[in-house]
Amino acid sequence: MFRLLYTPLFCIFISICNAQITKDTTFTINTEYQKNIKKYPNIKVPTSINSENIKRNLDIPYHKIDNRALKLDAFTLSSKKKMPAIIILHGGGWKSGNKEMQTTMALELAKNGYQAFAIEYRLSDEAKYPAAIEDVENAIDFILNNAKKYNVDSSKIAILGCSSGAQMATLIGLKLHKKIKAIINIDGILAFHHPESQEGKYAELWLGGNYNQIPKTWEDASPITHITKNSPPILFINSQFDRFHAGRDDMIAELNNYGIYSEIKKIENSPHTFWLFDPWFLPTIEYTTSFLNKVFKK
Repeated sequence: MFRLLYTPLFCIFISICNAQITKDTTFTINTEYQKNIKKYPNIKVPTSINSENIKRNLDIPYHKIDNRALKLDAFTLSSKKKMPAIIILHGGGWKSGNKEMQTTMALELAKNGYQAFAIEYRLSDEAKYPAAIEDVENAIDFILNNAKKYNVDSSKIAILGCSSGAQMATLIGLKLHKKIKAIINIDGILAFHHPESQEGKYAELWLGGNYNQIPKTWEDASPITHITKNSPPILFINSQFDRFHAGRDDMIAELNNYGIYSEIKKIENSPHTFWLFDPWFLPTIEYTTSFLNKVFKK
């Protein structure tokens, strides 16, 4: 019986089980640059200068699933007092992208007085909803459990996301309102099944089916369905493309009913991925820090 276990077919099965998921690399800063340079010939990839005093701790394991270690990057400043923190989620249609795309943003936010954490999470080719949400929740717990180490004020945690990461950040911020005290949504949808929404195959891949097949999952993944009187304040930074903030105005109407503060900042004449490039990168940082300074009374 022991010998039968090690047949060629069994070995192939083991190899498949242990194989690494091949990550989708279609969404990168370079591919977005090449995509947009013709229409916006003056765009540049920003770099963070004068960041020598920021401590970079990269690829910190925050959670393990079987043999798969999920990691985050921490960008922190030394301070005698605890500092507010911001969790940062990359975009990529829930299918592509990586935490390194947010390094320059994290450095700029750290320079402005926020301990910044760029988070890796499982993409749709590896795991379906709500796996990525659970990953980020685990990352938040890791940061809170290590608040002393990273000099974080646990009462002042914000979450920021870009595009699909913005949908995730808003959903997580609304669900974890006891831990998350501010949300920054950078061109991310608020409702999957909505007249303004054009989500199709990428949403289906992440959610595990189309709306007709799993309507409850599509609704649960829509941030707009999770607003309560305890929801944190939200900043929306949007391009001119309505499809990328589907449900935003309906959400703001509900927030207003509860007296919850929100802001909208619009980046005119820009690509959807404006946050990745100059001349829109620094205004995005300025809108974010101004909002957080106000919310945290910093």
